[in-house]
Amino acid sequence: MDSANIVIIGGGVVGCAIARAVSARWSDVFLLEALPKLAMGASSRNSGVIHSGLYYPPGSLKARHCVRGNRLTYEFCAAHNVSHRNTGKIVVASSHAEEQQLSALAETGRANGLEGLRLIDRDAIRAREPHVEGIQAIEVPSTGIVASEQLVKAYARVAADRGAHIVTHATVEKLEPVPSGIRVLSSAGEVEARCVVNSAGLFADEVAAMMGSKMARHRIYPVRGEYCEIVRSKQDWVRGLVYPLPHTDGLSLGTHLTKTLWGSVLVGPTARYVDDKNDYEHNREPVEYFAGLAKLLLPGIEVSDLTLAYSGIRAKLAPPPSSPPVSHGSVMTDFIIERDPEFPRVVQLMGIESPGLTSAPAIAEHVSELVAEILK
Repeated sequence: MDSANIVIIGGGVVGCAIARAVSARWSDVFLLEALPKLAMGASSRNSGVIHSGLYYPPGSLKARHCVRGNRLTYEFCAAHNVSHRNTGKIVVASSHAEEQQLSALAETGRANGLEGLRLIDRDAIRAREPHVEGIQAIEVPSTGIVASEQLVKAYARVAADRGAHIVTHATVEKLEPVPSGIRVLSSAGEVEARCVVNSAGLFADEVAAMMGSKMARHRIYPVRGEYCEIVRSKQDWVRGLVYPLPHTDGLSLGTHLTKTLWGSVLVGPTARYVDDKNDYEHNREPVEYFAGLAKLLLPGIEVSDLTLAYSGIRAKLAPPPSSPPVSHGSVMTDFIIERDPEFPRVVQLMGIESPGLTSAPAIAEHVSELVAEILK
């Protein structure tokens, strides 16, 4: 049986960023990914946005890690030739009734340390985005876009170059506490680890339950986000990143317009609870639904201008509104990143949804310090 200092469960952006961080300090690092390739889940099924930290409550892990992760992501992409662009974005108020909410959002961003935020009027919106309609908007200069799958693979490549073992087709089947650590049984074999990091994304609650951890009470609810794409002839209708105000229930940042690195324009994502964590396609929203949402920002768009694109699934800690209340209460939940109180050699990451892609290198720093406590 192999032995390891660290076993990371999950080969998404956060798991691979953690592998990169810990492999700089320790040898014998293993990353286990259940699927045939890295980044096949939420890490590549998203808008590819490098978020600024505008939306999250000051002092929260989401705010802290997003703001720091924003800078670290740009630095990493530049150093490792990952395709990206610092585009900035606008968040648009579509009516005078939304202006107060827009101002409050700007204040949250400033409290989180964002620089260069400014409110612009309708003429300035039109100068920046000629086809977008709005009363007022926040300009957010630190937002950008990245080739998300490329980013994940670059984190993994750096980790592997430092000696980390990146193992795919490795579904974790059993976790067994032993005196010196945790025995990890997977479809790829067995390894005994001094430290285990649960970065299993949508399945993090199930991994926690494998060892009988009470942290499995933080149930993960899958929320599917779907996308449409604007037809090629109308791609020039959007120049950058255009967002509405976020949902007041905290479920999502709203259906936005994303000019990708390849020149296409995404409309999405939507946000709907689903029963199956692997249900990407059943009962997809029709194109007409997307057209109705897109018209809020892009009044000239028609159903014929859109085609269905891909979908992704977020790892939400908050249940659907009809479910019984749980300990964390509201939909706007924070990341959970902590050592398991019952199994102190395990670091649990739960509810790592957006802005997880941006936050990944900062989360990796956080986890690396927790690992250092375990391996001291």
